[in-house]
Amino acid sequence: MTTIAVTGHMDLTDASIPLVRDALRSALKPYADGSLIGVSCIAQGSDSLFAEAVLELGGHLVAVIPSQDYRENKVKPEHAPTFDRLTEAADEVLVLPNETANRTAYEDANRTLLLRADRLMAVWNGEPPTGKGGGTADTVLEAREAGLPVDVVWPDGAARRG
Repeated sequence: MTTIAVTGHMDLTDASIPLVRDALRSALKPYADGSLIGVSCIAQGSDSLFAEAVLELGGHLVAVIPSQDYRENKVKPEHAPTFDRLTEAADEVLVLPNETANRTAYEDANRTLLLRADRLMAVWNGEPPTGKGGGTADTVLEAREAGLPVDVVWPDGAARRG
């Protein structure tokens, strides 16, 4: 069994989504021997694209939900059908005990991802942490400090909105 967690940008441009989807599928393919476990918070963007690729390749999905109110207060209406579909498809759904979705809940979720994983796949443009904590760059740094292998996925042409 290989357990791979994901961290990544939520704000991918529309043109980046197929690029990132293909890059994730390619990066995960070597692990798709029936023993792949993907761990994801299934947020909009990279997390959900990763979860979908894991399932497409016959892997097992573990969904880590940062807080008890996450679905109702943080999942945007346009992402809700995907979030619900992936939650239903997951072999395990771990809802963390945080009452509210906030920076602490996201940091807890990221720590949980790293504790469960053999390696981290990061859909990351390489920019340093913003200083807010709990972001993609923070998670990559935490993984590296813990000695967890990190595979950065950022295909040519990928970009963030804004």
